[in-house]
Amino acid sequence: MGKLIVVGGGWAGCAAALAAARKGLKVTLVERTDRLLASGLVGGIMRNNGRFTAAEELKLMGAGELIEVTDAAARHTGLDFPGHRHASLYDVEKVELPVEQLLRRYGVRLLRQCRAVDAVICGNRVEAVAIAAKREQPELLKGDFFVDATGTAGPPGNCRRYGNGCAMCIYRCPTFGPRVSLAVKAGAAERKILRRSGDPGYFSGSCEIEPGSLDERLLAEVREKGLIVIPLPLEILSAQNELMLQIKACRQYSSETYAHNLILLDTGAIKMMVPYLPLPVLRRLEGFERAIFRDPLGGSRGNSIRFSGIIERDRRLLVPPLENLFVAGERAGLNLGHTEAIVTGTLAGYNAWRLSRGREPVALPEGSVCGELIAFTGFREDSAGPGGAVHSLSGGPLWEHLQERNLYSTDPGTIARRLGKLGLLRIFADERV
Repeated sequence: MGKLIVVGGGWAGCAAALAAARKGLKVTLVERTDRLLASGLVGGIMRNNGRFTAAEELKLMGAGELIEVTDAAARHTGLDFPGHRHASLYDVEKVELPVEQLLRRYGVRLLRQCRAVDAVICGNRVEAVAIAAKREQPELLKGDFFVDATGTAGPPGNCRRYGNGCAMCIYRCPTFGPRVSLAVKAGAAERKILRRSGDPGYFSGSCEIEPGSLDERLLAEVREKGLIVIPLPLEILSAQNELMLQIKACRQYSSETYAHNLILLDTGAIKMMVPYLPLPVLRRLEGFERAIFRDPLGGSRGNSIRFSGIIERDRRLLVPPLENLFVAGERAGLNLGHTEAIVTGTLAGYNAWRLSRGREPVALPEGSVCGELIAFTGFREDSAGPGGAVHSLSGGPLWEHLQERNLYSTDPGTIARRLGKLGLLRIFADERV
């Protein structure tokens, strides 16, 4: 049957490992830190706008288990906030263990605190990855198929050079070592992505407040409602607010509403929809007098720099000219979000299984939201120019495109009929044919 090595244990890597293991492929998942889900441990937003449709498509295509995990971990559902409808917020403190249990149920071998530091190439194939656990010498992990789901954040030098410095964010590069892209080590071309300033990459779009540091009444309100919108006083509004909109990877949170208000979301932690805010400024606001940013997140000064480069791949998520290397998540293009990561990871893992059976990998057709996501977010010549957009299913050009094509829907029946016409129903199902 063959062996699949997935590098990176975020939502994309977990989805790739799960999709392949459900089909019977032997899967090893390599994660450099001590936890799964990466930015999924500080994110938590699901089912907003087009992500609702994509989540339902995944379920109808037979790959809905991770969606069910996030639904079961939801603290709030059906929330509307500026620019977004019917969002759910999963509990970032409770979502990891069910994902790990799901992977183990299907026999996925987990190697944590283990970095993939190099690749062994023979012709047009990856033969092995060199992995290093803690300070030990690297050893070779051989496989037949590989998925690079390493993301785009880090290393710390990028955060210092293009951001405000290493903020010891959720990626914890100083502790567990910086991200190493398997695709780049395998010789794949990586093109720089520039924001308007000309600097590579974008800041993460949010940071977290320690709940116990908020005023009790303010905390109770956000816990009850799931979200609150706090107008910023004039003395805090400044040109820096416009800068905040330009540096965000999350373009769906770049409207003026996000410049003139603090928007708080309850994800277990208190998620603040701004890349960072100086602590003395934050503490001037009523209810935030004792506020602190949540360790290990350095939200007072900076956040991770992401999307500094893009890998060229085809719509099957193969990286040419390599014959057995797929990419998923942020490595699969300019796509941002947990749902987006699960979509690309699922296709990468499924296509690895198809290769193992001597079948051609497939591309999800346009006309499905998942297919449009992959087609829309691959490398284009204009994506590397200054101000190139990072896309999501919940905002920006991709979201507008889905609405123009009448692909956005919250009705499972409508979604099922469309997928049926495209031949996608149960495509990822677990029959081991």
